[in-house]
Amino acid sequence: MKSKRTDRQVFEALTMVLQFGIMMLVPIGMCTAVGIWIGNRTGISWMMVPFFFVGALSGGTGVYRMARKFFSQGKRDAGDVKKKK
Repeated sequence: MKSKRTDRQVFEALTMVLQFGIMMLVPIGMCTAVGIWIGNRTGISWMMVPFFFVGALSGGTGVYRMARKFFSQGKRDAGDVKKKK
């Protein structure tokens, strides 16, 4: 039988993976849409390519910051646990 702690860890990991996916897809989609819109307005068909990469960099930066915060919080929480003597 699984413990509640194990179930909680699985749900936290699943939540983090879903957040990473959303944090990558939203900036890429929005920047690509803006690039297509600007390309249609100006007549430059390749305009979405640089905007796609800007969105990818933005999403990657957000994922990196979130992961760094998550793992630094885990180290801090592990240090807060008092050992029994």
